[in-house]
Amino acid sequence: MEKEQNNGGQQINPNQTFIIQQQEAKKSNGIGTAGFVLAIIALFLSWVPILGWILWALGLIFSFVGVFRKPKGLSIAGLVISCIALIVLVVVIGAIATAIRLG
Repeated sequence: MEKEQNNGGQQINPNQTFIIQQQEAKKSNGIGTAGFVLAIIALFLSWVPILGWILWALGLIFSFVGVFRKPKGLSIAGLVISCIALIVLVVVIGAIATAIRLG
């Protein structure tokens, strides 16, 4: 085999094959992540009447939309947390209604 020299004095094999490996970009689901975060915030702020309801609705919607994209993990977790937050919201509304009726 013939080897050529380049300007730096290094030997180059003209039949050499270079393999370039590119790392795959990590896929993310921004909508699903946003739904998950909003669902967690809604769960902790569910005792605040209007704010908890708005955050719950946004978390539910974003998580639902995120379920149709990949990866689905945080979207599904957001849906589960939104369902738990809905139960807490119903209990809070019931407590407020009972307090008003008895008050």
